[in-house]
Amino acid sequence: MSKKLLSLGLALGGVAIILGAFASHGLTKHLSESEILTFETGVRYQMYQAFFLMLISFIKNLSSKSQTILLWLNSLGVLFFSGSIYGLSTNALTGFDFTKIALMTPLGGALLIFSWFYVLSLILKKRK
Repeated sequence: MSKKLLSLGLALGGVAIILGAFASHGLTKHLSESEILTFETGVRYQMYQAFFLMLISFIKNLSSKSQTILLWLNSLGVLFFSGSIYGLSTNALTGFDFTKIALMTPLGGALLIFSWFYVLSLILKKRK
């Protein structure tokens, strides 16, 4: 078991729950329904990655290098993807124009997708 991957998964999951509750109770008076749905998309994908990390933390014999790669892919992926979605959906409430960093969203999404296929490649290599 990788304690680092499990810890990151648990932390991302806990923060996703906090942000989801915040969206449901704290943001509904300040954001439109569309903006709330967008915010919740960020929460949902953050939670998907949390579950993914918790699951892969139990892959036996995952090298230290692979664990580090997965930590970086998922940390940056969630930060760029979900983080930019959080910023974009609450853009009206902040002094920063998050539309200037909107390209972070697809970059983060690509990192998250790559992490899934990276794990697939590791599993397929072990089968040989």
